[in-house]
Amino acid sequence: MAIARQVLYLSAFLSLPHARSEPIRYSLAEEADSGSLVGNLAQDAGQTPAQLSARRARLVSEDGRQYFRLDPATGRLVVADRLDREELCGQSGTCMLPFELLLANPLQFFRVEVVLEDINDHSPVFPVEGVTFKILETSEPGSRFPLEAAQDLDIGNNSIQGYSIAAQNEYFSVSYGSRITGKKYVELVLQKPLDREEQAELNFSVIAVDGGSPPRSGTTQVHIVVLDVNDNAPVFTQEEYIGKVLENLSKGSVVLTVLATDRDAGVNGDISYQFSQTVRQTESSFSIDPQSGEIKLTKPLDFEAADTHELSVRATDGGGLSAICKVLVEVLDVNDNAPELVLGDAADTAFRKIVGRKELLSGLYGSSEY
Repeated sequence: MAIARQVLYLSAFLSLPHARSEPIRYSLAEEADSGSLVGNLAQDAGQTPAQLSARRARLVSEDGRQYFRLDPATGRLVVADRLDREELCGQSGTCMLPFELLLANPLQFFRVEVVLEDINDHSPVFPVEGVTFKILETSEPGSRFPLEAAQDLDIGNNSIQGYSIAAQNEYFSVSYGSRITGKKYVELVLQKPLDREEQAELNFSVIAVDGGSPPRSGTTQVHIVVLDVNDNAPVFTQEEYIGKVLENLSKGSVVLTVLATDRDAGVNGDISYQFSQTVRQTESSFSIDPQSGEIKLTKPLDFEAADTHELSVRATDGGGLSAICKVLVEVLDVNDNAPELVLGDAADTAFRKIVGRKELLSGLYGSSEY
């Protein structure tokens, strides 16, 4: 009821002329304690404390809320309760609390305006504590990656004045400002090419700092995951592999194993092996496991037919890049052939004559013994 009466009084008095053309103005830093001095209202209204008491002075506001009170003994205006500018006025550039000093006998009132000044009582706050970016290692320097800007409930110089990276790194910087529309932006800017094989992940902080004294700051953690592209071909551990096998080695025996590595990840690093060209008939004695690179015999070798076999193996990754190595298989002889008598032409003719004579005597005497 008291608030309703104050509103009615104020509404009735709004049609009356003010006691002075200009309002009585004060400024006050927010968060001042209850009882803090705003100004000497009696003096500024041209009254003494006794006159204010005799004329039944009171404070009246449009919304009925009493942010201030009048000390009847001194005529001073003081804070009724601690005031929070952000709660009362949000991000408004000016926070003014108007009310009326009403003198009931005779009727007179004065407009009073108290401007609530901002203090640096809020730190910048990012919408999230951490953010992850997945960036291709082929991204060009100058590429930009937007961050959600931090918010600071304070205004003016007490609001956010800049952003920085900690600890600084050679790959990213931070850019910030305002668009033509007035909307603020914060972006990470790539300074140099990334290389997943050199550094697959990066971690750093982005810090927002306001202009208060002392300054306040807020932080968000940034996690960079460098995404792989197929920029590395397979590499064999040797340019040439040499295997030595006995010619009587059985089918299915392992000759040797080739091995290639690839610095890329995932499918780009998966390697398959195959002979690099159509295997000639003499090389059909070999097979290669596409997954392990293990070379086996498909049939026994023959030293007397070929004492060496040269193969070419290709390793191909999941992105189509490949490398080639040479495989030399040396066949070792084993004693798998009996001796054969080999004669010259003259010896062969003499031997035939002896054999012929022996056959003749055998026919005459009925025996080969003579």
